[in-house]
Amino acid sequence: MNNQHPGQQHVRRQRLLTEDGTIVEAAHLPATSGNRDLAVVVAHGFTLHSRHPLLQQIGHWISERVGVVHVDLRGHGGSTGTSTLGWQEVHDVEAAVAWARCLGYHRVVTLGFSLGAAVVVRHGALHGGVDRIAAVSGPSQWYYRGTSRMRLLHQLVLTRSGRLALRMLRRTYVTHVPWTEPLPIDPVAAAGQLDVPLLVVHGDRDHLFPIDHAQRVSAAAGELGTLWLEPGFGHAEKTLDAGLARRLTSWLATPGHVPR
Repeated sequence: MNNQHPGQQHVRRQRLLTEDGTIVEAAHLPATSGNRDLAVVVAHGFTLHSRHPLLQQIGHWISERVGVVHVDLRGHGGSTGTSTLGWQEVHDVEAAVAWARCLGYHRVVTLGFSLGAAVVVRHGALHGGVDRIAAVSGPSQWYYRGTSRMRLLHQLVLTRSGRLALRMLRRTYVTHVPWTEPLPIDPVAAAGQLDVPLLVVHGDRDHLFPIDHAQRVSAAAGELGTLWLEPGFGHAEKTLDAGLARRLTSWLATPGHVPR
């Protein structure tokens, strides 16, 4: 299936089958520069998807230089299944990474926002196979309720009425099945298992997760971790501008491990 992006780019959409049998939708934007060496797999935040104007704009900025593969995480956008809030979504990213390689890209990196940030860090630890990872506005732990926005989010995802509201108002399908014990590794534990460079980006005006979340994730990655604390930056896709998007792209496109 082909669609046109705001920049009139050729967009190819593809249904992918994950390892656990979920069908997810992905979208490929080739680089306007003609670069076919590197692809950035983009994992969105909670309640968003690849057709959302915010993600389309971000994809447009990144694809000025390199290829982009968006993936709709399960329960979002054109994907089937239900959101597990960062647990099983690693399979969705793995399917998108595999598709990027099938498209002919030699190097693949991942970029995640909020929920997607936790997912790409966990994917890097559990699956690997990518050259670099960037996590924007992500959490460091599960079940964080330290801000009013996160307390509200927990009320939505943990109650039947809240999940119904998300389905009706945001077309986001959240699982009713509780996580099993032991809990899946959180982003801090995952960062400590990475063997590729990790960039953690966080704003000092993030209304969901304070900056100490970013500091813990970056610190856990040791010498492979780089932390950008952005003054005036809020949360995830909503406050990303062209300048920061291009800086992210430059970091992701850098070959090898560059010391902080």
